[in-house]
Amino acid sequence: MKQDPQTVPDIRKTMLLKAPIQKVWDAVATSEGIAAWFMPNNFQPVDGYEFILEAGPFGQSPCKVTDIDPPNRLSFQWGKDWTLTFELVEKAGQTEFTLIHSGWDADKVTEFGETHAIVRDRMDNGWSGLQNKLAAYVEGK
Repeated sequence: MKQDPQTVPDIRKTMLLKAPIQKVWDAVATSEGIAAWFMPNNFQPVDGYEFILEAGPFGQSPCKVTDIDPPNRLSFQWGKDWTLTFELVEKAGQTEFTLIHSGWDADKVTEFGETHAIVRDRMDNGWSGLQNKLAAYVEGK
């Protein structure tokens, strides 16, 4: 009898950016914007669009847009297991940005042979640095 997979918690990071929502949207929902703080890509903001993230030493990661609601929400499948969601809320001329990295499963390994639990910890730390890059990009620092 197969047990239910053990869920590993989503990575969820929220920050307030000193930039208008449209500027943040352009940073997280255009190919040029995503490349500036995350990874080179051939993203297009179209529901169902399949694109590639250039993940450096990890090669090309296939992705697919699964939900797009400008300028408030973008979700896409990343690789075989994960979903990335960017949520934006306007807050008096600033933007509350929440990143959700979901799809973790303690019983699974990545395409690179590492367990989700190990990769999740690394990615959790990595997202903090990437959010700082995003903030610098949209706040003009």
